[in-house]
Amino acid sequence: MAISEEVLFWSTVRQARAIKDGEFKSRALLELMIKQIELVNPKINAVIGLDLDGARAAADAADAKVAAGEEIGVLHGIPITVKDALQTKGLRSTGGAVELHNNIPDSDAPVVKAMKDAGAIVFGKTNLPRWSGDIQAFNEMFGTTSNPWNVSRVPGGSSGGAAAAVATGMSSFEIGTDIGGSIRFPASFCGIFGHKPSFGIVPSTGYIDHEAGGTTEADVNVVGPLARSAEDLKFLLDLMLRKDGPLVASLAQPPEDITSLKVAVWLDDPFCPLDSKVSAVLNAAVDNLQATGVSIDRSARPDVDPAEAFALGSSLVTSAMLQSMPAESLQVLRAEGGALPQITHRSWLDNHARREAIRGKWAEFFEKFDAIIMPISPVSPFPHDQDGDFASRTLMSDGKHRPYLDLIRWTILTGMAYLPSTTPPIGLDEDGLPVSFQVVGRFGGDYTTIRLAEHIAKHSAGYQRPPLS
Repeated sequence: MAISEEVLFWSTVRQARAIKDGEFKSRALLELMIKQIELVNPKINAVIGLDLDGARAAADAADAKVAAGEEIGVLHGIPITVKDALQTKGLRSTGGAVELHNNIPDSDAPVVKAMKDAGAIVFGKTNLPRWSGDIQAFNEMFGTTSNPWNVSRVPGGSSGGAAAAVATGMSSFEIGTDIGGSIRFPASFCGIFGHKPSFGIVPSTGYIDHEAGGTTEADVNVVGPLARSAEDLKFLLDLMLRKDGPLVASLAQPPEDITSLKVAVWLDDPFCPLDSKVSAVLNAAVDNLQATGVSIDRSARPDVDPAEAFALGSSLVTSAMLQSMPAESLQVLRAEGGALPQITHRSWLDNHARREAIRGKWAEFFEKFDAIIMPISPVSPFPHDQDGDFASRTLMSDGKHRPYLDLIRWTILTGMAYLPSTTPPIGLDEDGLPVSFQVVGRFGGDYTTIRLAEHIAKHSAGYQRPPLS
């Protein structure tokens, strides 16, 4: 059949089924995505590297296999881009840092290899901040990625180019990374689905952070899917899961009746108050969820001091963000008397013991509740702001200035405790910009948070095609 533009906005599961069934060819889908990139990417600058010759040859080979009736993988012939924080064999991979501007890996990150092994065709890379260290997506080499709902606003970060590419149909799905919200912010700000897995269940080596494809797995950092459907999140997570080693997880299945879940809601707190525009969208989605029969408790809280949890978790994220600063800014900080965080092994061990105590408190909480809904960002997608370092930037919230680092207060609370968090598209604020929350569950409760996020999106706005697509 003739392939239509609408196919770009199908789920990955549906696209893969269509290729398998001969509804259309991999090469046709690839060409449609290339055309979409030619039309859309000049407006938002999400895709920053392409291998068209290699991708076309791979798509033709994929179509030949289908025609011959050969056995194929579940992602057979699906064209994808990959966040430039993950190394891709034979395709320039920089982490957004000029130091690696000519870095061409000779191997794939394990999660990229898993997608290729399932039949996906990697044909491009997507933009991010230097060393993945911001809630925006800009760097010296590739410039600025803009939000596909409003180019004057950020797409979120660090997986901003990845989320913008998925939202606009320039990639079937994407692979994000998340330390302080780098999957959750872009999913929220671009109006798509994202999943931050329980720590350790997906291998995170091959992540480019101050070196060309790390061989060790960094604390807190996770790798997870960005997609246009919750079905895709589950499908892709299954492919990404660690297949061997000490951290192989057995993930519990959600109940058949999703309305039987007990859900807590924590959307209001002096720890990090929300802008009224954000609060309105989040509370409306909770009301919609409650109307489906799900048990909602808006007062239940884990026995966790959010300020303490943030302080423990933020040292890792702040260190990553500081690495994204220009060298001259770092020199100024050092000259001012040791403003850079210094983390010794002993202090890390002490902090880890305190964090384990907090994880225990979360485990106790999840003995009574199946999930908790929490904010991601206190503000809507904000205007591009590339001036100064993190300590000097401010945000506007309800007409008032607040510290830029307030952005990561809610996301660090769950990330530092290794918990899974799923972001569903739930609606637009009064300015027509997407905002969302994170559906958080017990460690290993990934399937439940994804399933609940799917239910929430179904009864709220769900994925919508952005105006710039």
